[in-house]
Amino acid sequence: MTIKIYVPLDSGSIALGADDVAIAVSNEIGARNLDAKLVRNGSRGMYWLEPMVEVETPNGRFAYGPVTPKDVASLFDADFIAGSDHPLALGPTEDIPFLKKQTRLTFARCGIIDPLSIEDYRAYEGFAGLDKAVTMKPADIVKQVTDSGLRGRGGAGFPTGVKWNTVLGAESPQKYIVCNADEGDSGTFADRMIMEGEPFVLIEGMAIAGIATGATKGYLYTRSEYPDAIRVMEEAIEVARAGGILGKNILGSEYDFDMEVRTGAGAYVCGEETSLLNSLEGKRGVVRAKPPLPALEGFLGRPTVVNNVLSLASVPIIMDKGAEFYRDFGMGRSRGTIPIQLAGNIKFGGLFETAFGLTLGELVDDIGGGTATGRPVRAVQVGGPLGAYFPRDLFDTPFDYEEFAKRDGLIGHAGIVVFDDSVDLMKQARFAMEFCAIESCGKCTPCRIGAVRGVETVDKIAKGEEPEAQIELLHDLCDTMKFGSLCALGGFTPYPVLSALTHFPEDFKPRALDIAAE
Repeated sequence: MTIKIYVPLDSGSIALGADDVAIAVSNEIGARNLDAKLVRNGSRGMYWLEPMVEVETPNGRFAYGPVTPKDVASLFDADFIAGSDHPLALGPTEDIPFLKKQTRLTFARCGIIDPLSIEDYRAYEGFAGLDKAVTMKPADIVKQVTDSGLRGRGGAGFPTGVKWNTVLGAESPQKYIVCNADEGDSGTFADRMIMEGEPFVLIEGMAIAGIATGATKGYLYTRSEYPDAIRVMEEAIEVARAGGILGKNILGSEYDFDMEVRTGAGAYVCGEETSLLNSLEGKRGVVRAKPPLPALEGFLGRPTVVNNVLSLASVPIIMDKGAEFYRDFGMGRSRGTIPIQLAGNIKFGGLFETAFGLTLGELVDDIGGGTATGRPVRAVQVGGPLGAYFPRDLFDTPFDYEEFAKRDGLIGHAGIVVFDDSVDLMKQARFAMEFCAIESCGKCTPCRIGAVRGVETVDKIAKGEEPEAQIELLHDLCDTMKFGSLCALGGFTPYPVLSALTHFPEDFKPRALDIAAE
C-alpha cells in the first residue's frame, strides 16, 4: 500500500519553510526507493507546530513538528512512516489537545485532504450539500439557511438567509454571487486557510447560493497579497468545472452556475461590500451610499448576494446535516460555530473553530496559552484594527455578537490579537486613527477629515497641550465618526480609541510618543 506523507502548502506554513521540507521529503522517498506519495495539504491551523508533517498509517494520521529540512532524514531513519517515535513526534494528529478541543464544521476537511482532489473531497462527505440542493426548490434552500441561524462571518453578523431571500425575490434577468475574500483585518487568516486548504467547500457554498437565489454567475474577490490562495482557487475552479460542479447543468441538474476569481489592489476599504463592488466593476474602491442595497442593485446594478468566505463555506454542512443540526451549536442569536484566529503575542497561535459561547479568557489563557513572551496579558483586540481593546476585567465576555456589543466591542472576522503588559494603549489609539486616515476612501468627511484630526489630537495629548480638553475633543471626534461615517471604516474606528481611553486611562499621560522612530 502506498504511504501518504502530508506537508502543507498553506502560505503560513510555506513562510515557515514547508516548501523546503517538502523537497527534502520527496528526495528521501526517491533515495530510499519507498512506496510513498507526497501530498501537499492545507494547514491544520496550529502555526507554532508548522511545518507539521503527517503520515497516514493503519492506525490513523500521526504528526511531527515543527520540522526543518535537516530533520527529514532522521524522521525516515526513525521509521516515522509507521508512526514511530521521534523527538518531533506529536502522536495521533486528532489527539493534539488544541485540535481535539475544537468543533470543526466549516473547517472539517481543511488540513486533511488534498485541496485539489475532488475524490478526496467527496470521500469526506464533500458535495453532499450541493447534491441535496440541486433537488430542492430555491425557496426551500433559503428557508433552510435562514432557519439555521447563520449570520455573516465577515463583521456585521447580518442574517445570511435574509440577504438571500431579498435577492431571491428580486426581479432581474441576471443575478450575482460575490464572495468577499478581501481579508484585511489584522490577526485574521481563516479565509486564506479555506481558499488554500479546502477550496471546494467555498465553491460548493457559492454554487448553493446561486441555486437558492437564481444567480448564475459568481465572483470571488480577493487581494493581490494572497498569491497562493489565488492559484489554488483558480485551479480548483477548473477542476470543479471539468467535474460538472460548475458550468451548465451542474451535477446534471437544471441549474447553471459558474464563477471566477478577481483580484483587488489591496485597499482595506474594499472589504466593505459596496467599495468591493465598485472595485469589481473596475472603478475606484469608494463606498456607495445605501440605499439602494446591493441585494437589489449590486454588481452592475443587478441583485447581488455579497457574503464572506466563512459564511459561504458554512452553507454546505447546513444543507447536508440540516438547519437544526447547525442551530444546535452556539448561544443566543449566535448560532453554529465560529473559526477564531488567535494571533499577536500568544503562545499557541492559530485557528480554533468552536461553537459560540467560550469566554475571551478561556480562548486567550486556556486555548492560546497566554503570551509568547511569558509576560502578563494586558489587552486583547478582537475584530481587526477597528476592534475594541478589552482589558482582563472583560475576559468573562462570551464570544457572541450581542455580548460583545453590550460591552462596546465587536467580533468582526473573529481575529484575536493579544498584547502583553508592555503595550502602550495611547500609541494603539493613535495607530487606529492613523490607519483610518491612510485607508479612508475619502467619500465622507467624518472619516476622511476626522481621522486626521484624531491623530493630531492624540499627539497633542502626548505633548501635554491641554490634555483634558484634548481628551474631550477626542471623544467628540469619535462620536462624529461613529454616527456620521458612511461605512464601518470611519464608523468603527472609535471602538479601539474609546476602549483605550476607557479601560487604560493611565496611558493617556503627556510624554514623548517617538512615533517617527518606530
